[in-house]
Amino acid sequence: MKNQIRLAVVVLAVLGVGYYVWHGLTSNDVFGWVGPQMALPIIAATIVPIAFAFTGDGIMSAMTGNNSSAFRNGLVGLGTVEGVRQTGVYLNEQPQVRVDFRVEGSDGKVFPSHAKMIVPLTQLALLRPGVVLPVRYLPDRTDRVEVDLSGDNSAAQDAMNAAMIRKGFTTQAKIDIARRGVPAQAVVRSLSVPGEIRDGYSRLDLVLVVTRPDGTTFEARTDKFLPPTAVSLVQVGRVIGVHYLPENEQEVVLSLPVNTN
Repeated sequence: MKNQIRLAVVVLAVLGVGYYVWHGLTSNDVFGWVGPQMALPIIAATIVPIAFAFTGDGIMSAMTGNNSSAFRNGLVGLGTVEGVRQTGVYLNEQPQVRVDFRVEGSDGKVFPSHAKMIVPLTQLALLRPGVVLPVRYLPDRTDRVEVDLSGDNSAAQDAMNAAMIRKGFTTQAKIDIARRGVPAQAVVRSLSVPGEIRDGYSRLDLVLVVTRPDGTTFEARTDKFLPPTAVSLVQVGRVIGVHYLPENEQEVVLSLPVNTN
């Protein structure tokens, strides 16, 4: 879509300038170069840069709230922010930024990439290194991605689950519990760190006191691999969200946010 718009504008600009030049060269009037036709090259010089600016990376997405046509049906991967910098372009006083990502594709392959997007000033601080975002990418062109704007949380969750299974952070059985288990709250009774580390995530062994919907409680043990920034969420005494199956209360799955401070 972006290329079609740019091509159409360039063609119209060339035709307009061409007509102005043809009229000036073929006119027998001494003022053949002066007249209403002068507006054509002026319009061309105005609309071409505007069209290219408003079809730039991230601009159309910001205006429509959707991914560009090229990425709308792209594969969903997980992009970890590695760096953010402003490009100097603004839309309605909101800056365009270039976000450098380390992307894990749906097949488990990891590649560097980047995206350009318009970000409200109030949300700019949220784009910090380490934040994980669902992104759309094209397998044959991995140098650029777009942050997923589809609102399809299930696709993003599936990508996250597949990545966690590949890394050994969870199992399909635990994911099934998280999907169909009973939501509840639990208090962390004890916490131990056996010292196992995978991909920068530390294993924590937890003893939880889970409150059933009827107010009664039961004790359960579970383990969780967490990044250092999330360890504070499971300290002794903290109340956390969990899911469990009534027929097997010893299998408890924690519900923690993906991105933590």
